[in-house]
Amino acid sequence: GYGPGHGGGAMDRAMEAGIDDVGVGVLFGLADYRFEIMALLQHVHHLEEKFGVGPHTISMPRIEPAEGSDLSLHPPHAVDDNDFRKIIAILRVSVPYTGMILSTRETGKMRREAFSLGISQVSAGSRTNPGGYSEDDSGAQFSLGDHRNLDEVIADIAGHGYVPSFCTGCYRLGRTGADFMDLAKPGLIQLYCLPNALTTFKEYLEDYATPKTRTAGEAVIAAQLANIPSDEVRKKTIHNLEEIESGKRDLYL
Repeated sequence: GYGPGHGGGAMDRAMEAGIDDVGVGVLFGLADYRFEIMALLQHVHHLEEKFGVGPHTISMPRIEPAEGSDLSLHPPHAVDDNDFRKIIAILRVSVPYTGMILSTRETGKMRREAFSLGISQVSAGSRTNPGGYSEDDSGAQFSLGDHRNLDEVIADIAGHGYVPSFCTGCYRLGRTGADFMDLAKPGLIQLYCLPNALTTFKEYLEDYATPKTRTAGEAVIAAQLANIPSDEVRKKTIHNLEEIESGKRDLYL
């Protein structure tokens, strides 16, 4: 039946149906965030215990003003910035293998801070209204905190020494579900993540970046090559970067 617990079992049903990777999250502001975190971590534990696979990602949006919703203007359990930083840090320590997502609901300043606390994925240039990518912002689902375009966000990330990654290598090579967790939990995934981040970022710089962003990005790539722990993988990555510069695309490990 479709009772109160039906939504909570969605991830179980998805994984039982053959979905390898699922993402979980909480819309913070509806209930006490401490209860929400405990419930979320209990769900993570359940997935690990039952399927041997925890969530591939965790999202943590806060309620923002939304057209037609009085509740969104005065959330019953609003989460301030300090508590939000605490939430990010707690979830990163508790679920170290997962990707943690922060949306454009948050300001550029908060998103910048959040990288140092454990956020690993952000959106950019988002629209929340129907047809919003080709029309104006009227009818937006909720208000945004970060209105920068993709190139501006990429430049900011690179300017702080981080590597923007567009990698989809794991999905395309079948490193999903339990296979992904076997690499992610002991940290072995870094042998793929950093090289693939550098090559996909290089593609972006070659094809889409403004000159200013490209300069910042090339500096980050040069600095990060030294952080690839394997000499063999580093050499392969340098080769792939050179191939991309000469016109080849879609190279990944």
